[in-house]
Amino acid sequence: MTRHSRLPPNLPPRLLGMEAAAAYCDVSAGTFLKMVDAGTMPPPKRIHGSRKGWCVRALDLAIDALPDDGPGGCDGWEDVDAA
Repeated sequence: MTRHSRLPPNLPPRLLGMEAAAAYCDVSAGTFLKMVDAGTMPPPKRIHGSRKGWCVRALDLAIDALPDDGPGGCDGWEDVDAA
């Protein structure tokens, strides 16, 4: 049983391991670590001892701060009438 499977279905994890954090950002683990080193993604939080985890909220903020590749971005508001 994984740590995440022990959570109730309506309670998503707040911290992710490195592989899960990379998958959350849709990049490989190596690319994710390069992004952390470059400051594009946040550093991990120390959970206990050597155990580290990436805060989902911090990842969301970092993802939101990434530049858009073209007009409109990904916020979904470009289709809403300005009326």
